[in-house]
Amino acid sequence: MAVLNAIQHPVIMIDSDGHVAFANWEAEAFFGASASHLARHRISTFIPFGSPLLALIEQVRERRAPVNEYRVDLSSPRLGQDKLVDLYVAPVLSQPGNVVVVLQERSMADKIDRQLTHRTAARSVTGLASMLAHEIKNPLSGIRGAAQLLETSVPDEDRALTRLICDETDRIVSLVDRMEVFSDERPVDRVAINIHSVLDHVKAIAKAGFARHLRIVENYDPSLPPVYANRDQLVQVFLNLVKNAAEAIGDRPDGEIQLTTAYRPGIRLSVAGSREKISLPLEFCVHDNGPGVPADLLPHLFDPFITTKTNGSGLGLALVAKIIDGHGGIVECDSQANRTTFRVLMPVSKDIALDDSIPANSTGSIR
Repeated sequence: MAVLNAIQHPVIMIDSDGHVAFANWEAEAFFGASASHLARHRISTFIPFGSPLLALIEQVRERRAPVNEYRVDLSSPRLGQDKLVDLYVAPVLSQPGNVVVVLQERSMADKIDRQLTHRTAARSVTGLASMLAHEIKNPLSGIRGAAQLLETSVPDEDRALTRLICDETDRIVSLVDRMEVFSDERPVDRVAINIHSVLDHVKAIAKAGFARHLRIVENYDPSLPPVYANRDQLVQVFLNLVKNAAEAIGDRPDGEIQLTTAYRPGIRLSVAGSREKISLPLEFCVHDNGPGVPADLLPHLFDPFITTKTNGSGLGLALVAKIIDGHGGIVECDSQANRTTFRVLMPVSKDIALDDSIPANSTGSIR
């Protein structure tokens, strides 16, 4: 049973009478009840009426063969919303009539899918940046030089056109310079960082400029351990996310941005370019009450050149995805009307043991 308790998915065993004969720790958390409490009731007590899970259990008993079912909705007032799971149901051959049920929450699977998508997007931007730098900037230099030579010999009424050529060339060079950030694959200097000092710095910048008309609320976990990261890059990430939130809210009088931090154990993902698996227990979120992200845009939000802004370049969130990926973390977006959340999951500093109860981020607060 210790092995089953180590599995990071809910696992239960149902006996021939439909009672929960065993539940691992993850199952206790999923159903919101202790194993002893679960054992006193039938599984039908804890899942929605008429759930496909009941039919799958009977099917496995009859056929004595395992089955899989994907994207089964177990949402209910008891279990809560967004309980979409993949199910694996198998017979216990040594105990006729008993079946084992393994539940994989789709939220976890979706996180992994999104992480792979964001890494692919970051790599595609890296290749595009290198191509742009080498194939575009050199001819642009020649175009600008030619326009400057023409400016000295054309009539006054035509100089506006040569000036336009120079200005537009400079604008393209500026865009290429921004793209070159993506092609920088040098190792990032990382140390133990107090995330709350980063968020306080970002808030100060925002309140002094683009978000001066908005209410910014903090909800921090003051005992959160340090994150293993590069401070300047984290400032860049959260400044970008807060600015996006402010622009999404616009001029609405009740506009509000909420910054939250929390400890969420249980997510382990592979580090880019390494076989090492790390835990990502640190959750940093930027919430806003803007109109939300269009549903058709949400899956591609971190791809380059994807934007809802009239004059946007679509590079900001792609850069966020690249930076967080370079730190071994993931970034995701959940959005609906009047509630959009950008969630960043990152590792703890290597210098801090997870068992230490050190209130490392003493500046954290709830205000």
